[in-house]
Amino acid sequence: MPILHAASALTPAGWETGVRITIDGARIARVEAGVAPQAGDERHAVAIPAAANLHSHAFQRAMAGLAEIRGEGTDTFWTWRETMYRFALTMSPDDVEAVAAQAYVEMLESGFAAVAEFHYLHNAADGSPYAAPAEMAARVIAAAREVGIGLTLLPVFYAHATFGGEAPKPEQRRFVIDVAAFSRLLEDCRRQIEGRPGDAVGVAPHSLRATTPRELTDVVALGRNGPIHIHVAEQVKEVEDCLAWSGARPVRWLLDHANVDERWCLVHATHMDSQETLDAARSRAVAGLCPVTEGNLGDGFFNATAFGAAEGRYGIGTDSNVSIGVAGELRQLEYAQRLHARARNVCAKPGGSTGRAMLDAVWSGGSQALARPAGRLAVGATADVVTLRADHPTMVGKADDRGLDAWIFSIGDGAVDCVWSAGRKVVADARHLSRDGVAAKFSATMRKLSQP
Repeated sequence: MPILHAASALTPAGWETGVRITIDGARIARVEAGVAPQAGDERHAVAIPAAANLHSHAFQRAMAGLAEIRGEGTDTFWTWRETMYRFALTMSPDDVEAVAAQAYVEMLESGFAAVAEFHYLHNAADGSPYAAPAEMAARVIAAAREVGIGLTLLPVFYAHATFGGEAPKPEQRRFVIDVAAFSRLLEDCRRQIEGRPGDAVGVAPHSLRATTPRELTDVVALGRNGPIHIHVAEQVKEVEDCLAWSGARPVRWLLDHANVDERWCLVHATHMDSQETLDAARSRAVAGLCPVTEGNLGDGFFNATAFGAAEGRYGIGTDSNVSIGVAGELRQLEYAQRLHARARNVCAKPGGSTGRAMLDAVWSGGSQALARPAGRLAVGATADVVTLRADHPTMVGKADDRGLDAWIFSIGDGAVDCVWSAGRKVVADARHLSRDGVAAKFSATMRKLSQP
């Protein structure tokens, strides 16, 4: 049983010194505070819980930098989406596995220990199903296993082009699936994920645009008691189209017609009115915020102030994976709120650290969204642990919450030293143990995909 000794560690009791953490398999078996290190202990400066990434489209990591040329008109999410559709049509199962592994290595090196993969690339390039229903999902699972990241797999149900059950477009053919095929896919995914400590399978109705109300009911039922993730209210046009279809805004429609509770993750939820914000917070669902991608796509501002005041739960995701990092997502979240409110330390409570407030929220919200008992250094929790460098010039003299603020608002990934995911050490001295091999496969894949 590996034992970590941290000079300082953040436990449920707060910051403590001289903390020994005993790991037994995938779980934390013992936490002792105020003790000296013993022979054989692995010694570290600072230990904190690792975060969970609650929203990822791993294949889009290969698109980074490919959608930053302005078109003739105004570029929006919808013009970016056309680029994504075209790119998705070029990727083979081998490509998806190589790209996912690279994305997951970068997540681990930045301080994430687990990821919720919102997986909707199901079919062959011509739109036909693979002989094995979960061929593409199996590649995501293989990538996660290769690099040792925890995985909550979210097969996506995607059947329509927009509200009202409109037929899908040809360019959406790799995503499209019906309820019967989705049920088979889901069972195949459950078989493949079985036996991995801390991992889970949920369901992801893509959006209210891509499902009918009846299909949404069927998909939620197929999810049993697992996580339910859905894109909702990301774009103003989506809100307008939902109003035209149903007479209600998307979050309002969802709260009124689905049993939204703690199993749900409302991804983005950017455009909510004041009542929707209050009711979404009261539902105990997690708001899945992806600040870097939302900024990249020009989505808008999440109302973190009102949502937080209502004790709403939230976590962070890397979504399009254009840039991957725990600190980067949190920094973007706070800075967007500052720009919107023209104030500082918006996500903190009076007298409190901004970095600590956001980390407390995402440790809890991410654990809930992934159905992974992590997010704390406590007995019985999944052993998802990050250690930080206290010798980095920016960290020197900044203990406890001040150190967290320095990590998020100054150093970024450079403060992360080691990472354990479900008890497996996967990052040491700021490098993933398989970084070079994974990067070589990714580079070869990118050279192939970049050929005309």
